[in-house]
Amino acid sequence: MLLHNFSGYMAPEYAFHGLFSIKSDVFSFGVLTLEILSGKRNSHECGNFINILGHAWQLFEEESWVDLIDTALLPNGHSEEMMRCINIALLCVQESAIDRPTMLDVVAMLSSKTMIVDKPKHPAYFTGDKEAPTTNQSCSVNDITISTLTPR
Repeated sequence: MLLHNFSGYMAPEYAFHGLFSIKSDVFSFGVLTLEILSGKRNSHECGNFINILGHAWQLFEEESWVDLIDTALLPNGHSEEMMRCINIALLCVQESAIDRPTMLDVVAMLSSKTMIVDKPKHPAYFTGDKEAPTTNQSCSVNDITISTLTPR
């Protein structure tokens, strides 16, 4: 299974284990927010990363998050608000659902300029390799297939 097959909008707990929760939609919201701010799709290769999540995380960590913003949005001059939006989006795409805020918390953070926003942990699907890791492990319990040929 390739990592980037699931690195779209699905929360990792849903993509890998079929577990859905109220935090799964929060993950998708975070991905969409990063796409809007960057003007790029999540599946677009960004620097050394196979998706926008890793690229946004790296730029946020290096405090050069302004390099993530679509140039069409930069002249608006709301850089502090954009940085806050990136921070919130990265909170939404954290690997562990427990670490993600609820949508109610997200709305509160976006609505208040004075509310303190936590620093996010690394996002899900975070990898520095353009080549996603693959596994040679079989998905089948046994390696035998049986085909019965019956003529008509």
